[in-house]
Amino acid sequence: MIAGVLVFPGVEELDFAGPWDLLNLWRRIGGGPERCLIVGEFAAPVECANGLSVNPHVSFADCPRLDLLLVPGGQGTRREVDNPVLIEFIRSQAANCRSILSICTGSFLLHRAGLLAGKRATTHWNSLGRLAALRDVTVVQERFVHDGRIWTSAGISAGMDLTLAFIADCAGEETAGKVQFGAEYYPSGIRYGALDTRPEAPAYLKRLSAGS
Repeated sequence: MIAGVLVFPGVEELDFAGPWDLLNLWRRIGGGPERCLIVGEFAAPVECANGLSVNPHVSFADCPRLDLLLVPGGQGTRREVDNPVLIEFIRSQAANCRSILSICTGSFLLHRAGLLAGKRATTHWNSLGRLAALRDVTVVQERFVHDGRIWTSAGISAGMDLTLAFIADCAGEETAGKVQFGAEYYPSGIRYGALDTRPEAPAYLKRLSAGS
């Protein structure tokens, strides 16, 4: 399996860095992707949303056929959704992929590539209304959503939850548990400032708050 993680100017760092680490842990444990590639439109460094500079392994032109494509989000998606080269790259690679994962507002790039029509999906809490306004997507306010070969997640850190669930689906809970243990990804559940109770908080977070 070859996994490709898309990057573009203004991409949110944790959107791709968290899943990237988990996918590579899976690779080292065994049974995961043989190769994990950071893919950019060009081979030149990409400046992310918070100033981190990332060097893609391959450009779109040099990217091999992928089995897994991960599309992160960030403010840069608002520009890249109108980048025909990037959208065509997603569309053409997705035609052969076993699975396509989006994190946060990466869902809007999947939609523009024609991959979310008739699907259940989610995105960052602040963009749920924008996604619903596209009309041909059923918006689900969950931490992550799996519909066929398409996986979408809520904002930023939710990409790690999605990736672990994806690994469990592909390789079983024991393997996902090894990856989770290796990453020591066990969120404490502590909530600061009671912002999870605000009206704009997504439904899944309100349910968690009600049960705590």
